[in-house]
Amino acid sequence: MSLHLDRMEWMPSPPLAPDDGPIDFAHLRRMTLGDAALEREVLGMFSAQAPRLAKALAGSPADAAALAHTLKGSARAVGAFAVGDAAAHLEALIRNGSDRADALSELDDAIIQARSAIEAMLDQR
Repeated sequence: MSLHLDRMEWMPSPPLAPDDGPIDFAHLRRMTLGDAALEREVLGMFSAQAPRLAKALAGSPADAAALAHTLKGSARAVGAFAVGDAAAHLEALIRNGSDRADALSELDDAIIQARSAIEAMLDQR
């Protein structure tokens, strides 16, 4: 019996995790146990920390891989998964000794988007 898969019309699969923007607020709520004040606090801290780390990373310090790792963890903790992914990519390039100019630009863009979403969220509350 032949399945003739080449004649089937395939539907794209939905993403494994919903893409609701630069911050996954449902993830953040879970991580903060639904404490709105804590959400605001950690978002404010992340919003201040992320650009400082990105600026430091642009200077290629000796501890660049550790800084990228720190940013990756804090981004993922607050639900800024695009920032976390960009930081992970940068971390891998640093550890491999590869060119990181494009990765730094990608990281900067992700941080700008995340900070914009955070600012909008903080202004609403």
